Amino acid sequence: MMVNSTQKKSRGIKLMIAVALGLVSAACSESSDTSVGETMDESSNALAKHSVESKVNYATEKPFEQRLGKPVVYQVFTRLFGNTTQPTKPWGTIADNGVGKFNDFTTKALQEIRALGVTHIWYTGILHHAVINDYQNIGISSDDPDVVKGRAGSPYAVKDYYNVNPDLAVEPSKRMQEFESLIERTHAAGLKVIIDIVPNHVARNYQSMAAPEGVVDFGEQDDTSVEYRRDNDFYYIVGESFRVPEKTEQYQPLGGEKHPLADGEFIEVPAKWTGNGSRSAQPSQDDWYETVKINYGVRPDGTYDFPRLPQSYADKSIAEHRAFWEKQQVPASWIKFRDITEFWLSKGVDGFRFDVAELVPVEFWSYLNSHIKTINPDAFLLAEIYQPPLFRDFISIGKMDYLYDKVDFYDTLKLVMQDRAPVSQLLKVQDEYQDIRENLLHFLENHDEQRIASEPFVGDANIGKPALVVSSTISESPMLVYFAQELGEAAKDDPGFGDPTRTTIFDYWAVPSLQRWVNGGQFDGALLTKGEQELRDFYKKVLNISVNHPAMLGSYFSLHDFNLKNSEGYSERAISFIRENRNHRMIVVANFDTKQRQTFELKIPSNVITTWQFSDGNYPLVELLDEENNINMQVKNKIGRIKVDLQPLQSYIFELSE
Repeated sequence: MMVNSTQKKSRGIKLMIAVALGLVSAACSESSDTSVGETMDESSNALAKHSVESKVNYATEKPFEQRLGKPVVYQVFTRLFGNTTQPTKPWGTIADNGVGKFNDFTTKALQEIRALGVTHIWYTGILHHAVINDYQNIGISSDDPDVVKGRAGSPYAVKDYYNVNPDLAVEPSKRMQEFESLIERTHAAGLKVIIDIVPNHVARNYQSMAAPEGVVDFGEQDDTSVEYRRDNDFYYIVGESFRVPEKTEQYQPLGGEKHPLADGEFIEVPAKWTGNGSRSAQPSQDDWYETVKINYGVRPDGTYDFPRLPQSYADKSIAEHRAFWEKQQVPASWIKFRDITEFWLSKGVDGFRFDVAELVPVEFWSYLNSHIKTINPDAFLLAEIYQPPLFRDFISIGKMDYLYDKVDFYDTLKLVMQDRAPVSQLLKVQDEYQDIRENLLHFLENHDEQRIASEPFVGDANIGKPALVVSSTISESPMLVYFAQELGEAAKDDPGFGDPTRTTIFDYWAVPSLQRWVNGGQFDGALLTKGEQELRDFYKKVLNISVNHPAMLGSYFSLHDFNLKNSEGYSERAISFIRENRNHRMIVVANFDTKQRQTFELKIPSNVITTWQFSDGNYPLVELLDEENNINMQVKNKIGRIKVDLQPLQSYIFELSE
């Protein structure tokens, strides 16, 4: 069914109101553009004058002011992006395997990323996290391999929130200046900057060497004689010392290599709760043992030790949320993270991806995000969250812009790609979240998920093509692409701590397909295989349509059920839907089947045709992915008919009119 979105963001594009018994949305506009309020003759005449030559090519890069679609985020693991070292070896040191640098993101590299159809770049692994490399010569304390994951360390075990990873700088002593220059280059290329904030936990060896004057470190003023106190930053296991996890055959620090600090000991008295909530003084290898849990005023029994936000604030503004918290006493950890995000905003960062946000009370997010949005109303705020029952509160109460749409959309789409679920199951998920669909960020890969081309996923990046089209165009929500996804990276090799199938975030490593695109710093793709280049070209078309086309911020209407019942040859391996915004109409149809061609007459139901005020006749369709596939839609007896011939894994994005 057609459901109107409840909110709309910037760019002045208004939502369409529901018409035709609530089944189809049409746009209301005060502009002089053709509207659905025109007579049928006027609408037909406007379409008759439509020509391919007059069309905007939405599948190519556009200047910022012409980008009328939605955000597209490019997640890049900074440590790996510019690393051209070959070959690499499991558990290799930084000298063995090399490491990417801030300076590898040249103006040319950033321009090419933008041209891919990207609005925001999420630099993963920026903050100074625990590392093995020795930087004592610039005043950085050494980290103990017993509480560091992998050779290069986890980017989610932050050691200093007021500085950046020294591994990423050409001159580690000037690492902040190098990152500030990267921010400037990114903005100059027309991109926004997102970095991680990890509010649930910090590295066991947290100590900021770069905090501004007056900033108190996490735990510095804690009363360690008690398990819990509201203004303690950590939880304590009183009377016990921390013990490192027992070594196993599966894992030993640094792969078993000798190191002066890898002695099976790490001094922490008293022991603290581990990041994932383990209350054991000796966490297991499966725990987040390299981190400690932050206390947000949640007592050990789970009750809250801070003012609760009334449910009525779900409908209140950012300013009203901010005003509420200015009158309250909040835990010390809340204030520390407020100051941290303000610090990074002052550096020019445009948004944050909040790690495991669901492990932190939603009231904290109201407090933090209302502060951030007061400083920068356009800040991009993304929460990693996997519990659907929390989704709506994190948006309305927590003031998040976007949430991960892993559960249920990504998980179901993965099953469809693997031919383990029908398309109807995916569209049922889509219908369930219509009221918040614009807030649910879509992705096919990220650092936590398997690469599409890995054998356990589907083993061939081309199988992801229809999924890319669907994820990118089915709603107003942003799309996220993980670096080298557009090249079909399979992450086949064993890097050491990290597992094959996922590009490692724990090791010094390189990404072979990306190295071919980087081409020694040329960033021209000259070394790509034909298949890699063709895949990248496809991504470039789809993502640019997503970021440029005004229909991306409009309404959604599924054609799937109607065609299952009324179109011979249409099956559960096909998907079809309409996106519409004002007089911009798009019809998307895709074939998920890897072997079977699908030929059918796609039908547009009479309530849609009536709302569009189309009389009988032929209406030209421009196929945005390949203009050689331009065809007509025939309207007869108030039913639209489009003859569709889909090869395996093929998609069409038809534009009906402007």
